[in-house]
Formats: sequence, C-alpha cells, structure tokens
Amino acid sequence: MFKERLISGIILVIILIATVGYGGNILFAVLGIISLIGMSELYKVVDVQKKGLGFVGYLAAMGYYALLYFEKMEWMTMLFLAFLVLLMAVYVFSYPTFVAEQVVTSFFGFFYVAVMLSFVYQTRLLEDGGIVVWLIFLSSWGCDTCAYCVGVLFGKHKMAPKLSPKKSVEGGIGGIVGAALLGALFALGANKWGSANASALQYALICGVGGVISQIGDLAASGIKRNHDIKDYGKLIPGHGGILDRFDSVIFTAPVIYYLSVMLAGKL
Repeated sequence: MFKERLISGIILVIILIATVGYGGNILFAVLGIISLIGMSELYKVVDVQKKGLGFVGYLAAMGYYALLYFEKMEWMTMLFLAFLVLLMAVYVFSYPTFVAEQVVTSFFGFFYVAVMLSFVYQTRLLEDGGIVVWLIFLSSWGCDTCAYCVGVLFGKHKMAPKLSPKKSVEGGIGGIVGAALLGALFALGANKWGSANASALQYALICGVGGVISQIGDLAASGIKRNHDIKDYGKLIPGHGGILDRFDSVIFTAPVIYYLSVMLAGKL
C-alpha cells in the first residue's frame, strides 16, 4: 500500500507541475475534467451520478466553466438560478423518484466541487499567478503533511474525536505553523531563483490562513463520508481514493488563497 501510494503521489505531483506550471488552456481543461469527476464521486454518494439530477449538475458545471473561459461572469447569477429551476423541474416531474436530500446534494455539489476548484485557474490568471497559485498546494498539502508529522510526534489532545479520531490539536497547530513556514521559504526561494518580488510575511500569512481552512475542508469531506458510511469517494488515484479524497483540502483552500492574494497584493 505504501509503495502504491508513493508512486501515485509522485505521478500526481508531476501532472500537477506540468498543468499548473503551464497554466492556460491545459490547466483549464484539466480542472474542468477533475471537477466533473469530483462531482460524479459526490453524486454517487446519494445515487444520482447517472440520473437526471446528476446530468443537470454536470451541465451547470460545463456552463459555469464556459462563462469563466469567455469572461462572461456577469451571467453567473442567471446560471445559478437556471440550475436550481432545472433541478426542481427534474424533482417535480419525476416525483417520487428522488428525495429532497438528493436535490440539495446535486445543487451543493456544483458549488462544492466545480466552483471552488475553478479558483485554482482564477488564481493562475492573477498578475503574479504563476507564483501565487503554488500557495494553494503549499497551504493544503503542506499543512496536511506537517500536521501528520507533528501529530504523530506530539499529538495528545483530540481535535474532532467523533469525526477524525487520529487528528490532534497539536497536529493542527503544527500544520498551520508548518504551512506558514513553507510559504515564507517559498517566497525567499522565488526571490532568489526567480524573477519574483514576493513578500515572505505575506506568503506566510496567506499559507497560515490557508492551512486553517484546509483542515476544515479535510474534516468536512470526512464528515460527509461518515454520514454515508463510505471509506473513499472513489478509486481513481491508487492509494489516495478518488478526486475528492485527494483534493478535499484544495477545494476549500483555493478560493481563500485567491481572495487573500488579491486583498494583500502589495500591502505587506
């Protein structure tokens, strides 16, 4: 299992470096595909992944990405309203095929996966996006790694014992501090070996806050799985489960990093 997880992790990092590093249409296409797969994993939990409610969700995700690509985000509210109306139409005209929870999950899944993940692409489009976008992964996966290490060594007090018994308060704090340090080191490295003018304090703050949010995202995904008595969302990534199992913290972190980067730009 460890060998399988290590190999799949290396492959995932290589793909990440290639797509996020290049950006543009390649990153956009990959995120669009990942969003649809992630939505199907969540929809599978409530058994709508291959049914009317699921197809309406996929259609909404493709419509959203089209608006994003063609820079027509002023139509976003209309898309959301149309999506809700279509979902309710499927619910009403196929009644009693579906229950209210399936409709709510279909609506939620669109925002939770497609909209939230799109901020990786939107961050990449920022003025310093080629550098800032990496803070998303530093603060999510970096926090997760640091939290695990500190938790194993010093963890004594449970953070959320009924939700995730192995997570500790010490590990959570260690993850946040570790993410902040990674952000500062990344800024120093970008300034030394790149053409960036990154602020170590700014990047540390962004990654620290991102670390807090990433743990909420991780626990939220665990909560959904526990509510429905499943171990993993899927088996797409060997050793890591599905898309949502690997990107659960990234989903929450991406929008936070985007808005923090915009608000703090040039202020620290």
